[in-house]
Amino acid sequence: MSFLSSSSAGSLDMQAKKEAVMQQVQQELALANAQELINKMNSKCYDKCIPKPGSSLSSSEEKCLSNCMERYMEAFNIVSATYVKRVSKEREAALGATTF
Repeated sequence: MSFLSSSSAGSLDMQAKKEAVMQQVQQELALANAQELINKMNSKCYDKCIPKPGSSLSSSEEKCLSNCMERYMEAFNIVSATYVKRVSKEREAALGATTF
């Protein structure tokens, strides 16, 4: 095996390791974001729907929590989709501006 082929194999192995680490970091960030979303949703909906905590939820409190969580998730999905579109357009514009 020549030095050149050994060097390129090492480079590919290092690239694969970098990609694996990046993927793991992205997964951990996604998990942290999901946990934060759930915590905020729980807190806001609880504060809105349960004025006097007790040992059980009334049917109106259950309905309120359900509706609140559905609306919160719907709003989150709309905001997320809009943000992703905006970032994609900005990335395309930046790439278009750098090519001649």
